[in-house]
This record gives sequence, structure tokens and C-alpha cells, in this order.
Amino acid sequence: MSTDGTDGEAVLELRDVRKSFGDVTVLDGVTLRAAPDTVTCLLGPNGSGKTTLLSVAAGLRAADDGRVQRRSDADRAVGYLPQRPAFRSRFTVQETIEFYSRLVDEAVDVDRILARVGLDGVANRRVEHLSGGMTRLLGLAQATVGSPPLLVLDEPASGLDPQLRRHIAAVIDDLATDGTAVVLATHDLVATDRIADEVRILDSGSFVGAGSPDALRDETGADSLDDVLDAVIERDAAIGVRSGIGGGRG
Repeated sequence: MSTDGTDGEAVLELRDVRKSFGDVTVLDGVTLRAAPDTVTCLLGPNGSGKTTLLSVAAGLRAADDGRVQRRSDADRAVGYLPQRPAFRSRFTVQETIEFYSRLVDEAVDVDRILARVGLDGVANRRVEHLSGGMTRLLGLAQATVGSPPLLVLDEPASGLDPQLRRHIAAVIDDLATDGTAVVLATHDLVATDRIADEVRILDSGSFVGAGSPDALRDETGADSLDDVLDAVIERDAAIGVRSGIGGGRG
């Protein structure tokens, strides 16, 4: 079930969301709240349900059960960046953002959007001539067209060099500082430590840990987020064994 509007200051609320594909349960009772000016980072092993959760949050997939609410008073409710953004060939970077700009009602400052993500220097380059990192930045730029209050980003810096990962993290942090709620899945634990207001650890379709990076380190006694992730998932597996469900909660 999905509805428009959220309670209080939340931009996104998921309540007891469940999603299955055939007989495989991918999300098993997920609850999440995202407010303006915050970055929520989803961590978890491959196959834990992160991409499915993001697609439900963005409205690309319907939940089987539970409630999905998004703020409804914006021209564009949510901006989404997939893991592998693709754009129409032969369009330049500027033409691509101009195309997306025609899909929203408000006036769009294309030059400002490109400058914000660092693509103003290649505005006239065709998209098929962009590097993988630049293509990811273009995807981030199109996600911000229309000033959506919520950005949902799936591995925005995966496979990129450290300098570009730092740049993307800085752009995301800047967007959140301006009032956007950002929810992203990532394996970049250094960036997560720098920009996350809240970390959610997903395993087998359920959240098994939550808190700020510092709070999670204090809770687990771990020195790094990498160790936090291992400790929380091992703890959840132990709980599952003791409960007789064979590990995990999904």
C-alpha cells in the first residue's frame, strides 16, 4: 500500500514494508523514516535487499504489504539514481539535463545543476563520450532536477576512484545541507562515516542495526564501520540460530 503525504517533518516513511518475488522474501517488515537535512546510508551484504528497498522507496516497485508515504507537496516527489544510469546517445550533457527539465513544472537552472555536481566543464560533451564517473555524476544531476525533497541513490560511487568517491560524497552532503533527505545504498564505508546521519544495516530483508556511525561503534565496540558491519551481522546470525531459524531474520 502506498499513500501520499507524511507525518511531521518526514519526507519518506516506510512502515512494516514487505516484498517478495515468488517464494523468496526480499523485504520482511522494514520500517524507515527519512527527514530533511539528513543522509541515511543502507549497508549490508549483497542480496540483503538494499536495491529492492530503494526501488520501493522511490515508487518504482509496489510493496506487497505495509505503508509507503512520501511528501506530496513538491513538483517532483523523489529523484532516483540507479546503479547504472543510462542516457540517450548523441545528446550532450547539457541537452540531457534540459530534456529532464521539460518534465517538471518549475523553472530549472541547468547551469547551476551541472556546476553543483562538477559537470559544467563538459556541458557540451556527448553522453557516450563520458567516463563512468561522469555518467554517474550526470545521473546524480538528473535526480536533482525539479528540486525533489527526497533523493534515492543506489551505489552512487560504486567502482569509482577514491577522488571521485570523495567528490560524490561532498555533493551528497551539500544536497542534504540544503534540506534534501537522502537515502542511499553504498559499500563506501569511508564516505558513510563522513556523511551519514544514520546508518541502517540490512540483512536477509530486515534491519538488524541502526544508529549514527559513532553510536554503532560504541554499541559494538568496533573501531571501524567495516568491523561494525561484521559484528552486527554475526550477532544477528547468532540470534537466528538461537531462535531456531537458521540465521538472519528474512
